[in-house]
Amino acid sequence: MSPTSRPATGASLSAARRSREVADTVGGPVVDVLVVGLGATGAGAALDAAARGLGVVAVDAHDLAFGTSRWSSKLIHGGLRYLASGQLDVAHESAVERGVLMERTAPHLVRAQPFVLPLTPLVSRGQGALAWAGFRAGDTLRLAARTARATLPAPRRLSAVETRHLAPALRSDRLRGGLLSWDGRLTDDARLVTALARTAAARGARILTRVRALELTGSGARVRDETTGEEGVIRARAVVNASGVWAGDLVDGIRIRPSRGTHLVLRSDRLGPLPAGLHVPIPGETNRFVLVLPHDDGRVYVGLTDEPVDGDVPDVPEVPETDVGFLLDVLGSVLDVPVHREDVVGAFAGLRPLLDTAPSDRPGAAPRTADVSRRHAVLTSSEGVITVVGGKLTTYRRMAEDAVDAAVAARGLAAGPSPTAALPLVGAAAPHTLAGVRAPRRLVRRYGTEAPAVQALASREPCLAERVLPGHPVTGAELVWALRHEGALDEADLLDRRTRVGLVPEDRAAALGAVRDLVGEVTADPR
Repeated sequence: MSPTSRPATGASLSAARRSREVADTVGGPVVDVLVVGLGATGAGAALDAAARGLGVVAVDAHDLAFGTSRWSSKLIHGGLRYLASGQLDVAHESAVERGVLMERTAPHLVRAQPFVLPLTPLVSRGQGALAWAGFRAGDTLRLAARTARATLPAPRRLSAVETRHLAPALRSDRLRGGLLSWDGRLTDDARLVTALARTAAARGARILTRVRALELTGSGARVRDETTGEEGVIRARAVVNASGVWAGDLVDGIRIRPSRGTHLVLRSDRLGPLPAGLHVPIPGETNRFVLVLPHDDGRVYVGLTDEPVDGDVPDVPEVPETDVGFLLDVLGSVLDVPVHREDVVGAFAGLRPLLDTAPSDRPGAAPRTADVSRRHAVLTSSEGVITVVGGKLTTYRRMAEDAVDAAVAARGLAAGPSPTAALPLVGAAAPHTLAGVRAPRRLVRRYGTEAPAVQALASREPCLAERVLPGHPVTGAELVWALRHEGALDEADLLDRRTRVGLVPEDRAAALGAVRDLVGEVTADPR
């Protein structure tokens, strides 16, 4: 096996490793930092603390990326929208973190994505000029963040012919051209979280899924192993609450104002070839768009963010039919071929944990969630628990760094500054190195330098080269890899997070039996 085909030393998460580490941790010695929540921010905090040489345990009641981090738009934004609303610091921070991911820490998972904003009769010339000024400002953000032009090309105006070439599904009637812009896009948001967790594990962190925090204090947590029902205590010198929209359930005084993002899933053949994504302006809004994002698994995501949510926060948010109808209406305003409700094969919604800053005696005074600041906040409770909330997927690394900085300062831990801005995640390499990896390009975009190891599983066992589902690219080898190295414990972990087969319920049901059988075989013979 070549050096690029071995899993990173210590980065292999498995059911056996989890069992050992749960036994060693619950009721065991005091650790430096306990992180609660294994979404992007929590996994990032675990990596940040471990990379500083601290002893780390990170727990989640469910699985890696179980919550908001798997329901995103799959985009790494440069902060243009925040620039337009005057949040200059947030915009710059977003642009900087986008460059970090694309050029240093995860170039295998994040690449440049072109988007076309079609100039239809619904977009006035004034609105078009405003959008163009915004894209130029976004390119200035790229320059200020020192992201190379080779990483993110310049925006430009398109003729009607060029616009139709990049987005053939657009209606040609009275189309006067388009605006081309670029942003970062993730191969898969849940894969980013998995890479963060494995990189943290390689640095010595204990990553424990199915361990629910029942109660937090400044010196640890009472927890329950959800696989056995056994309860115990994890003792820690510092505790970081990174549980997102559930943060207020664990720490008093934290008020979260969830903002919902809804996405529809369509089959790619319904819209035809889409060399670029689309920004479809929302009628009556000056700075909001419906995003149309083609994916390499035969699907297209159509999404909208920032709808306010009231009431209790569920484990898996439901998609309101009103959101579905709204997205289809906006999409239909620019497409040549109409998309109907029966064409929607799946839908998902995610809740962003925005900090509610309205006075406690006037909760209704808060602005709509589309206008709430995206600045993240690091808060310390009276008992000393550090909570990090707000922000967005793009800025997870900075949020994690700030949270660990606060923990180090509050508890006097012996640790230097964060090194994560220059720390490649497992599988990462320079673009020229990734281009030379001897494996299918699709695998390289998901596993980076580890792609040959995934491919090798299929070479040794040809049955693993078969697709799990006709028409979907995921193979048995990827599932075995996830069980042996990525902490997957059951078929739900595989279908809903390590792969995204589960985003289409029909596909999930068709693949479930075969995946369940594979889980049984690997569990019996983990190797």
